[in-house]
Formats: sequence, structure tokens, C-alpha cells
Amino acid sequence: MIFFSAFIFSGLVCAIAQMILDNTNLTPGHVTSLFTVLGAILSFLGLYEKLIDFAGAGATVLISNFGHMLYQGGLIGLNESGLIGCFTHLLTKASAAIVSAVVFSAILSFIFKPKD
Repeated sequence: MIFFSAFIFSGLVCAIAQMILDNTNLTPGHVTSLFTVLGAILSFLGLYEKLIDFAGAGATVLISNFGHMLYQGGLIGLNESGLIGCFTHLLTKASAAIVSAVVFSAILSFIFKPKD
């Protein structure tokens, strides 16, 4: 059942993003930023953890999870080090995802050639 929930949730989010792209003048960058901020807002409201419990990986692979991780890292920093910790701990929870994206992108750029 968790696979079905993950598929339905992430498919629904992708369908919403596609509808936004098709029916507005927003670019993919705008929609990406919108979903990142929405993930942070849902995390602030305590709803993103419930989405993760419901959809599992369907909620953790989306760009909205990046906003959730940024908010959680900033919150941990705020609790540990005060206001300055909000900025110094911001990427702690998201660092593995960022580093893996950079490393795998570099590896794949050496293997494949772009089309001209």
C-alpha cells in the first residue's frame, strides 16, 4: 500500500506542477521555487511529516522535500545556536542530497556527451 500512496502523491504533485506550467506564464524555475517554499511552509505547519508518513518516499523525493529539509536544518540551528545557527545549520540536513547531485552529475558528464 505504501508504494501506491507514494505513486499517487508524487504523481498528483507532478500533475499540479504541469498544470501550473501549462496554464500560467511561470517558468520551471518559478515552479521549482514555489514548491520548495511550499515544502518549507508545510514543514512549519507540521504537515510535511504527516505527508512523509502517508506517502513515504513519494514525499521525500520531490523538490518540496528540499524546502522541508532547509526549514528543519534552520530550526535545529536556531535551537542549538540561536539566530546565527539558523543560517549556519541551514544546509545540514540537505547536504547529502546536494553533494550526491553534484557528484553524480559530474560523473555522468564524463560518461555522456551532450547533443549539439
